[in-house]
Amino acid sequence: MVNKNIVIENARIGFRNFSGEEGKFNPKGRRNFCVFLESDLGEILQDDGWNVKWLDPRDEGDDPQAYLQVAVSYDNIPPKIIMITSGGKTVLNNDTIEVLDWAEIENVDLIIRPYNWEVNGKTGVKAYVKSMYVTIVEDEF
Repeated sequence: MVNKNIVIENARIGFRNFSGEEGKFNPKGRRNFCVFLESDLGEILQDDGWNVKWLDPRDEGDDPQAYLQVAVSYDNIPPKIIMITSGGKTVLNNDTIEVLDWAEIENVDLIIRPYNWEVNGKTGVKAYVKSMYVTIVEDEF
């Protein structure tokens, strides 16, 4: 059973779906994103039961890229997600989180909490956002 949170400063995120749009790999209403991991961290988390996936290398000779899909849910334990701009800090909620889908992001600091699950004898660890601070790139206008 995993009990420790994952803390990642200056995280690289992708495959953003903070709005919960339906897509080829996503049912409607499921908000999530992926955080890219260093290979050694990806292997450790995978060994601990987290659902780490690996992207094939883009170029020959490169290593596969580890990533972890992270759920964003305001249902049971709401996350603390803060958007940082030159105007200050804004707490994002269920109605405003979708602004991150298309924002140009400068930096992400992230804490991921584990959820240990068991279904029909299978077990695993699902990743949920506990807190996230997102610094947005702003243009001069």
